[in-house]
Formats: sequence, structure tokens, C-alpha cells
Amino acid sequence: MKPTSQPQLNSRLLPFLFFLLLFLQLIAPYRGLLILLIGLGGAWLVSYLWARSLADSLHLVREMRFGWTQVGDRLEERFTLVNDSWAPGLWVEVVDHSTLPGYKANWVTGVGGDSQNRWRTQGVCGQRGLYTLGPTSLRTGDPFGLYTVSLHYPESTTLMVTPPLVPLPAIKVAPGGRTGDGRLLPGTMERTVSAAGVRDYLPGDSLRWIHWRTSARRDSLFVHLLDGTPTGDWWIFLDMDRSVQAGQGKDSTSEHAVILAASLADRGLRSKRAVGLVTSGEKLVWLPPQEGEGQRWRILRALALAGPGSQPLSGLLSRARPISRQRASLIIITPAVSAGEWIESLVPLVRLGVVPTVLLLDPDSFRPGRGDGRSTAVPTTDGRSTAVPATVSSDGSGDVRRTLALLAAMGVTRYVITRDLLDQQPEARPGREGEWEWKITATGRAVPVRKPGDLTWKKILS
Repeated sequence: MKPTSQPQLNSRLLPFLFFLLLFLQLIAPYRGLLILLIGLGGAWLVSYLWARSLADSLHLVREMRFGWTQVGDRLEERFTLVNDSWAPGLWVEVVDHSTLPGYKANWVTGVGGDSQNRWRTQGVCGQRGLYTLGPTSLRTGDPFGLYTVSLHYPESTTLMVTPPLVPLPAIKVAPGGRTGDGRLLPGTMERTVSAAGVRDYLPGDSLRWIHWRTSARRDSLFVHLLDGTPTGDWWIFLDMDRSVQAGQGKDSTSEHAVILAASLADRGLRSKRAVGLVTSGEKLVWLPPQEGEGQRWRILRALALAGPGSQPLSGLLSRARPISRQRASLIIITPAVSAGEWIESLVPLVRLGVVPTVLLLDPDSFRPGRGDGRSTAVPTTDGRSTAVPATVSSDGSGDVRRTLALLAAMGVTRYVITRDLLDQQPEARPGREGEWEWKITATGRAVPVRKPGDLTWKKILS
């Protein structure tokens, strides 16, 4: 729907002077006053007709590429200013009311009579979240500056900016998968066959559990599905309790935790696992494990909107009893180095057969001036050590070590995560949507190596 606007007179002095000159000409006719009256009245009339024509004939088309992006992606928009009037728009100001941080498509241009003007704007999505592109306003006027025409376009579209997906170091999730990968449930025997029947043979399965009758009938190897065999689903529990967060902005535990959760979920989904997400910010998010691109979008959308809340990790874990029946892998991402209640809430889950992996963000390394980028060896459940970038300073080392010791006593796989963990990944390049890559041939010709995935324009307003 095209907006309508009445030209607004910029100053009330103009009609006052006009009627004053008219009054003086009537009571004391004078040729100089008449010329001034005609000139002023003529300019007033031309300005009004000019502004009225622009108000009726100007319209803006706004288009964008990419319906959703990641942090670091390039946003591109195209604007087309159309003028169906005989009167040119000598100046037209485009005012953008988008909410995307660091991006404004404000522009000042002009357009001739019965013509159009087109331009593009670009920006980089630097912060995750849900934003709007638009509304948009136009301001223009007549050449004499007597009238201003304002057109407001209320149409807008939402833009989802998801967290970046980055390469992660050697973080091995304690598997709750097939036989031999995870711990057996207490009281169950390896040779007990589940009523669920059989499943496809996977490399590493014991040959003694092959179900030969089914394998012969289906001409493919199948094995017994055992009671002690967890399903292999991943449950990601993200601690967004504001009372345990440290750092600010992008250098905060909450932002790094969200990036870790998004990247781990992507890793799990790419490996054909069912991945779920539980977190609590302003509201509780509980996404049961599923596979596929739809689940990827649901998880990324939830993480894009995740923010600090008041729900502690112990409260989330206390609600996790139902997942113990699924015998899944539980991934806990938290900066709560003072173990406290959340360890107590984790113990019953471990006893019920849940296989946890704890990614412990060291909050001390996120404080200004802390962290030297050294690597610390963190033991895993099998006695080996895995080197991950970690810094434990004197201020917080006691809490970190006590928590690690408690987790080690429980046989829980654990890693210490510091601020420099993602910064030290040279191959990490989050967000490439909207970018071109070129190479120069021997003849000097530029050839595109990589094109953006979606080059179609989507209209925001027309």
C-alpha cells in the first residue's frame, strides 16, 4: 500500500507576508508591491504544486537477499526510488529504521522527473538476535524549500542472525551410543537383548551380537539391540544463569557458551545424530533430540535469542530425569566453576545411565587483563589427557580444580574452556553468506571462485 502525504509548509511567515502584501496593495496600490506580491505568490504556488506532485508520484522499492544469516555474514539490500511525476526530486532523504546493530541504510540522493534511481547498501551482521529491516521513511521537498514531503513505509521484515558455527578443538563427547561406546546401565548385563529388536550393523560392533536370521532375510548385517546400549542422542544443556556469567559483550562466557552450543549441535547433526537443546534465559527452551535441517534451524533460532536468565543449572538438571530413560549423552556447558548444587543434581542422572560431558568455561579468563593463552592438559574419563587451550589463574584456580576433581571422581569427561579457545582457531571463519571469492587468471581476468548461495531478491516493500 502506497503511503500518502500532504506537503507540510515549513514556515508560517510565508502566508503572513503574502496576505500582508495583499492588504497593503489593496489600501495603497504600488507597482513594486504588486511585483513582489506576484513573485511571492507564484513561488508559493509552484512550490506547492511541485511538492504535491512528488507526494503523489514518489515511491520506494526495498529488497534484500538472504532471509537469515550468521554472525559475520554480509547483508545486502537494493533500493529503487521511482518518480512518476514531471517534477524532479532534487533531493530525497531515505531514513532507515532497522534495528540491526551497526547497520543503517540511510541515504540522500535525487531522482529526475519520470525516472528512477537504484542503489545498494551492504553491512555485516555482527551480533546474534532477531531484528527488523524497516520501516522506512522518505523526505523530500520543492526547490525553494517552502514545503516538505514525508512518506512513511511501515512494512518491515524480520532478520534472524544466528550464532557462528566454528571449528572446535578436540572435544570428544562421551558417547551414549552403541555397545562398547558408553557405560552400561547399572544392573544390566551386556548380553541382555532389548525388546526393541535389531538395528543396522555399525563398524566396531561385536560379531557375536549379529542377528544372523534377520541379516540373511534382509541381505544386510543386523545386530541385536541391547538393553545396556544407549541411543546416542545428544542433549545440550546450556547454562545461561546470569549470576555465574563473566565478561562483557562478545568477550563474555554467555557468548562463548552459545557459540560452543551451536557448533556442537552442528557437529552432532552432521554426524547423523539426534540433537536436543535445553537452556533457560528469559524463558525455558526445551527442544527434544531430532535429526535433520529442521532441527538445526530450531536450535540456531533458540540460541540466537538466548540471553541471561535467573534459572540456575541445578534447576535445569533437576528437570532432566526423563532423559535418563533415553540413555543419552548429556553435554553441559557452564561457567559455574563453584560446583555447588549442580553437581548434586548431576549425580542422580549419572547413576541412571546418562553419560555426561562437561565443558567448564573458566570465568576468570574472561575478565579484563586475564588469560595468557597457554594450554592445559585436562584428564578424561579413560585416564588420558587432552590438551585444550586453558588458563586457570590464581584467583579462580581453586574453584576450577575442585570442580574438576569432583567430576573426575564421578568418571565424567570434562574440559576447561577459556576465552582464547575460539580466538586461536585460525581456520574459524564464521559467516560467509553474501560474499564473493575471486581469483585472477594469468591474463588478468577476474573469475568467481565462490558465489553466494542465494542471489534472489526478496521484496520488503514495493
